[in-house]
Amino acid sequence: MVPHSSPFLLADRLNTLGESQTLAMTVRARALRAQGHPVINLSLGEPDFGTAPHIREAAKQAIDEGNSWYTPVAGTLELRTAIADKLRRENNIDWNAENIIVSTGAKQALANVILALVNPGDEVLIFSPYWLTYHELVKLAGGIPVLLEGPVAKQRKATAAQLAAAISPRARLIIYSSPCNPTGAIFSRAELTQIAEVVARHPHVLIVADEIYEHIRFQPDYFSIASLDFIKEQVITVNGFSKGYAMTGWRVGYLAAARWVVQACNIVQGQVTSGPCAISQKAALAALTGTQAPVLAMREVYRRRRDVLVELLRDIPHLSVDVPVGAFFLLPDISYYLGRRVGGQPLATAQAVCSWLLEEAHVAVVTGEPFGAPTCIRISYATSEENLREALLRMKGAFAGLVNKLQEA
Repeated sequence: MVPHSSPFLLADRLNTLGESQTLAMTVRARALRAQGHPVINLSLGEPDFGTAPHIREAAKQAIDEGNSWYTPVAGTLELRTAIADKLRRENNIDWNAENIIVSTGAKQALANVILALVNPGDEVLIFSPYWLTYHELVKLAGGIPVLLEGPVAKQRKATAAQLAAAISPRARLIIYSSPCNPTGAIFSRAELTQIAEVVARHPHVLIVADEIYEHIRFQPDYFSIASLDFIKEQVITVNGFSKGYAMTGWRVGYLAAARWVVQACNIVQGQVTSGPCAISQKAALAALTGTQAPVLAMREVYRRRRDVLVELLRDIPHLSVDVPVGAFFLLPDISYYLGRRVGGQPLATAQAVCSWLLEEAHVAVVTGEPFGAPTCIRISYATSEENLREALLRMKGAFAGLVNKLQEA
């Protein structure tokens, strides 16, 4: 439950929601830093790059031209047209502007879908590990999250066979991200085609494909499930500008889907926020239509950081880590350390390990539990290589000290 001291009652729905562990860890890290401790924060999923100059210039021009009015609820026609062009050009998804709704971030696009389509008691199948907000939004709508985790040997990617066994008459949505937050795994064409073949047999089920990390990938091939014509009408593609274009604070996301889905989301959004910020939409238009060189440059920096981080993590005893092919997270398994005792207190959970690392090494990482990976911690490499090397040096020292104490016991 949510603690409060007011005599007024909170809505019951609030008591179903968990606190964001990512934001909670950031608050603790900031508090320690304010006390003078040199905390390095590896918990946030936010690019550390500035927005590209040509995007910023487009926003300045929009301000100078007086673009200060409400836009249509679904977003401006020019931006929706540019998004449709992008989807045809890059993803082989043939939708028009009327099939697009622009929202205040991809998170709102997801919330629109779930609130518009999920009734209390409906099941939503979530491929796990998953971005923690999926789970909470489903609960907010009164739905029932059903988690599907694939084999560890396949980067935990859920399979078509698992999906086929899990779909029930109460199933309404399937949600996954590719590249995945938090594993960095990417679903291949073959894997998504098999999944699509399963879903096509269940016309009452829709797929929500979260592609927000599409541009942060370290392999040439990328496949969007909505490009398969036989399943297209059952797919809702969600994307945005925060990650690939380093535009987190601009708050622009979108979804592409059949018209009836877009119209339903338009009703929800119209009552919650109406259209997104007019200036931000002009900036997003410049991001799509201008040079993509900054996107490619950021991708290469992330690749180098990933390689450095994997090498350093593998130098820490008893940690198991896969090499991600996308996004900017690693999800090392810390099972060996769970249940060990530090100062008489057990490291009973991954959250306890995260708290210990923050106090012992002044490094902030986040527990994998709310992401569906309770024996893991999530590490973000959306920070400088210098920070990564220093943070991993501290973590290695902390774990080495713990191992030595265990051997002496």
